[in-house]
Amino acid sequence: MGYLALFLGLGIFLGVGGWQLAVWVVETRDKNRKYKAACTYAKERGKQLLVAGGPWGVTQTRRRLNKPAHGSGDVCFDINPRAFWDHPKGVIASVTHIPFSDKSFGAAFASHLLEHLPTVDDAKQALGELNRVAEAVFIVSPSRQSFAGWLTPGHHLWVWQKGNITYLRQRGKSAGKKVEACHG
Repeated sequence: MGYLALFLGLGIFLGVGGWQLAVWVVETRDKNRKYKAACTYAKERGKQLLVAGGPWGVTQTRRRLNKPAHGSGDVCFDINPRAFWDHPKGVIASVTHIPFSDKSFGAAFASHLLEHLPTVDDAKQALGELNRVAEAVFIVSPSRQSFAGWLTPGHHLWVWQKGNITYLRQRGKSAGKKVEACHG
């Protein structure tokens, strides 16, 4: 009976671990595909690529390992300067108030950013700002299948896309069931 429980527990552990590895691989491929598409889009229009959030994130680990989350684009901005450390065109700014003129970028890339905003209204404002400064916006966010997406402190929203529509939903007990759809 003891071995049965051990094998059952090991099977569950390996099954869940394999599932989360598959989710991570799919998310990473999606992020890389969207970053490449954003680079191509900006280049085809002869304009720069804006990266919201910077390639390093706010932890020191990626920088120490020299493993950025994605490319750095032509211009990066974040509210935390560690996110774009050593980038020649890094700007300290909030995604809800981007300090660039209308359509000054060919594309904007925002990876794992919107879910950290406190409210759906803040995320809608951020999407509006990204769409204001760039001709096209490419968004990446954690999957609802990802345990990390559920467990990461500071994730206040669920963000997902279908076609050209970005959906936003507040997380938590007071969230209610309201889903906001934003075009663009």
